[in-house]
Amino acid sequence: MTAFDAGATAEEIAQQYASVDLASVYAVISYVLDHRREVDEYVVGRRGAAAELKGEIEARFPPAGVRARFLARRSSSGMA
Repeated sequence: MTAFDAGATAEEIAQQYASVDLASVYAVISYVLDHRREVDEYVVGRRGAAAELKGEIEARFPPAGVRARFLARRSSSGMA
């Protein structure tokens, strides 16, 4: 729904996703418009869960210095 909310037409959305036909795009748009509050709540919840998971992963594997660590490992293993 992000693309639709940004002004994309159903046809434009269908063109972006080769595996989705135009009728399905219209069906999704119709469903979302009929259930907007529930869909928005679901999306907010999923984004929150994704942010929480990202935080857990970054706490376990800090992203700072990833490139430097990779390059150091690469050079020490003889890979060029």
